[in-house]
Amino acid sequence: MAIISFERYTIMKNTFNRFTFIGYKLYLYPIIVFLVLALSMETSFAVQVLPKIAAGAFHSLAVKPDGSVWSWGKNEYGQLGDGTIKNKNTPIQVKHLSSIIAIDGGAWHSLALKSDGTVWAWGGNWAGQLGEGSYKSCNVPVQTKDLTGIISISCGGQHNLALKSDGTVWAWGVNDKGQLGIGTTENRNTPVCIHGLNNIINISAGGYHSLALKSDGTLWAWGSNNKEQLGDGSTTDRLSPVLVNNLHNIIAVDGGSDYSLALKADGTLWAWGSNSLGQLGDGTTTNRNTPVKASNAKDIIEIATKGNHSLALTIEGKLWEFGILGVTPPENEVALPTHRPVLVSEINNVTEIACGEFHNLVLKNDGSVWGWGRNDFGQLGDGTLISRTKPIPICELY
Repeated sequence: MAIISFERYTIMKNTFNRFTFIGYKLYLYPIIVFLVLALSMETSFAVQVLPKIAAGAFHSLAVKPDGSVWSWGKNEYGQLGDGTIKNKNTPIQVKHLSSIIAIDGGAWHSLALKSDGTVWAWGGNWAGQLGEGSYKSCNVPVQTKDLTGIISISCGGQHNLALKSDGTVWAWGVNDKGQLGIGTTENRNTPVCIHGLNNIINISAGGYHSLALKSDGTLWAWGSNNKEQLGDGSTTDRLSPVLVNNLHNIIAVDGGSDYSLALKADGTLWAWGSNSLGQLGDGTTTNRNTPVKASNAKDIIEIATKGNHSLALTIEGKLWEFGILGVTPPENEVALPTHRPVLVSEINNVTEIACGEFHNLVLKNDGSVWGWGRNDFGQLGDGTLISRTKPIPICELY
């Protein structure tokens, strides 16, 4: 049995990030390590990878190095996966899951990717977002049908994308705006292949739209376009993928509620779509139907967005944020809009980031998870329901 130790993997990843910044680094590297070992060894093996974090609309998720999944926050549809529908304000373990290498959260459901390339889902399922062939919600994980060889997953509001090792993209769930990219507006409760997309290396499901990055650095989009979030110069919804205008050398993408972000190989951040709350970070509140460069932020290696706010992580482990994080009742206001990226001075040494609808999570290099924003459902996981304007520690993953 060959095992990649967590310490060795950390060194490999950090070295990779620093010296191959202009390549398709951070997002594919865990899979590259995994696949290289899988193809080069005949004996069985286990991979101990970096811990991960993810955020749904009002709940949070984390993977420990042992492959177990932990969750906290809102649970009305079973999106925490603990067999109940009770909210939790501290982390609890998701049932019946092991060997998990990636996670993501939607509005009311969650996804997990196993090291064997299968996908597991739990939570709300009225639009088929669990992908197991029914419309029945489930408070423990169930296997999504007909998916093998998956290397990446992404949750939108109520739809999902999965990337196969052959570069094809599969989609399921709600499809009222064409966000599945299959040429219709019919919901699907099992995954379907998006025809015409190939050589894809990165995917993101936004609120009601979807994004896919090709290996040639071009970006494709489909679904809702009411706020110009597809970046094709129009406001027409698209039922199939269209090319995003004026973008090249893209290495990562992420979709917000009705806007989109893209990270270039030079470490600059580009955005388009709705901008009424400063979501695009260009210093204005003007919607954009083609990409514009976000102000201030530079040397970016990772981006995260959801709702109407975003985070950007620098190569030095520093953090930028912009847009609006959201508010509880007026007496407990959490944040005001920031129309251009500002540094989060209270935290550093960050290695991974995630955005919920109104809260943020970050993972530091010491394995600690921190959060801030709204906490009305316990989504910060600190044992309270108190919203926070500054990052606070939640738990440790190793």
